[in-house]
Amino acid sequence: MKKYAIYIGLVVMGLLLGWLFFGNSSNKEAEHNHKEAVEANQMWTCSMHPQIMQPEPGDCPICGMDLIPAEAGADGLSADEFKLTENAMKLANIETTVITDANESENSIVLSGKIVENEKKNAVQVTYFSGRIEKLFINFTGERIRKGQQLATIYSPELFAAQQELLTTSKLKESQPQLYKAVRNKLKLWKLSEAQINSIESSGKVIENFPVYATVSGTVTEKMVEIGQSVKLGQGLFKIADLQSLWAEFDVYESQVKFIKTGQNIEVSTNTQSDKAIISKVSFIDPVLNTKTRTVTLRVDLNNSKGLLKPGMFVKGKLNAKNENGSLLVPSSAVLWTGKRSVVYVKTKQDQAIFEMREVQIGSKIGESYQVLEGLKIGDEVVTNGAFTVDAAAQLQGKKSMMNKSGGTVMTGHEGHLGMNHNGQNMKMTNERVEVDSKFQEQLKTVFDEYIILKDALIKGDSKTSTQASSIMLKNLAEVDMKLLKGDAHNSWMQLSTDLKTHTRSLNSTADIKTQRNHFKPLSSSLIMAIEKFGVNMQVYSQFCPMADNNTGGYWLSLEDKVLNPYFGDAMLKCGEVTKTIK
Repeated sequence: MKKYAIYIGLVVMGLLLGWLFFGNSSNKEAEHNHKEAVEANQMWTCSMHPQIMQPEPGDCPICGMDLIPAEAGADGLSADEFKLTENAMKLANIETTVITDANESENSIVLSGKIVENEKKNAVQVTYFSGRIEKLFINFTGERIRKGQQLATIYSPELFAAQQELLTTSKLKESQPQLYKAVRNKLKLWKLSEAQINSIESSGKVIENFPVYATVSGTVTEKMVEIGQSVKLGQGLFKIADLQSLWAEFDVYESQVKFIKTGQNIEVSTNTQSDKAIISKVSFIDPVLNTKTRTVTLRVDLNNSKGLLKPGMFVKGKLNAKNENGSLLVPSSAVLWTGKRSVVYVKTKQDQAIFEMREVQIGSKIGESYQVLEGLKIGDEVVTNGAFTVDAAAQLQGKKSMMNKSGGTVMTGHEGHLGMNHNGQNMKMTNERVEVDSKFQEQLKTVFDEYIILKDALIKGDSKTSTQASSIMLKNLAEVDMKLLKGDAHNSWMQLSTDLKTHTRSLNSTADIKTQRNHFKPLSSSLIMAIEKFGVNMQVYSQFCPMADNNTGGYWLSLEDKVLNPYFGDAMLKCGEVTKTIK
């Protein structure tokens, strides 16, 4: 019995040793084979261009950055959710904001405007008798005058005769007081003072060339006569403005009017003193809408006793607008627009980079935010920076995206037409060509010609030339006749024209090359949309640099397909690619 037990023990020991040597080896081999299979299926992508997929590491063919391992899977996600890598989140500088209760929230509305003369303080210095200008003591516009200062001398036959009548009747004032009084009153109607009349009477001499004195104080804004010129009763000599009190006039869009009221506080700042805001109140809101610009004029009274403000200066106004109807607010940078749809990307898990696209219904713009009528709720976390990159990832993974509302199709990231959201970030949208008058195309081409000069100056880092080109561009934009357009084309150009003028004016207001390049991005996107829609009867190349604007990317236009980067100049001269040819 003991013998059988020994045999059974040996058999069991042999089986155990065999499993230890051979079974564990097969497990390791299976595990090794599985690891090899995973590595064999590993794909590599670009954090800035997730549409790039390659079976081995290397450089991105678009921007030259090192490729990173792509995510192998996204288990546990819903049909509309997708995941981004931690590297992609950092490199694309993706930022999010949590939607909060906005019942009592305030947002700033920033308006653009300029300083103008206060019409209430304007005056015209006139002559109160006819005659000939013998002398002028004010010889150019811009001169300061004070009330009572002598402005000119005039020879007046009528006044000469009236003085003689005074001397004659003064001898008869005892016997004919009514006649004497009538002659004195006639001289007073010609604005002669009691002292002047008494001086003539006591001296017994007639003044041939009579002085004209200023009736108000101020600055001469227009000289209306010359020496030797004949003037009539009531004719203007000088236009005079009191520049110690000025107006700031701002353009307010239709959608913003309901947030602004007379008496509301407003901060006014100029380019020369951007750090010192002037606190004032809204004094007037024009009751009539400008049908050409679709704006209403808002006016602010400004005290200019120190003379720091000049008529013609560009100014910015900042008001607080209350969200009184209690709707939610979403930052404008979060909203992407495509046709009639507006979408945002929502981070669905707080501790993971998992997102989904959500369509939203947008209301009025309040400052840098939009009212959300439908599609979001309190607590939702939305992408406010890098939304374009998130959208590209959604397209890559076949999820619902801006250009593909049902999902299932992977886009390349450079298809379709370029557009912008309301914070100047890149996006794509439909922008079909419309037939327009050839005169309009010629006028648009003059704007484009100056844009090319501006672009070339930014490539060279020449801020002086870019400032000059933007000044001419503003002038050419003002000369584009929108009456040549009808219907939808007219409405599209109104918005594009406003955007182009705003961005060009911003670029023109600074001499700093870096700031100019920042303003060049939204300017380029608006012009691309205009040229795609209306055309300029020539071949134009749309080009793109993914590294511009802190890696959010920037487009520009060129007459040649060779890439010369205006955002970086010599630092990254050839960074970018041609994304489209516009004919």
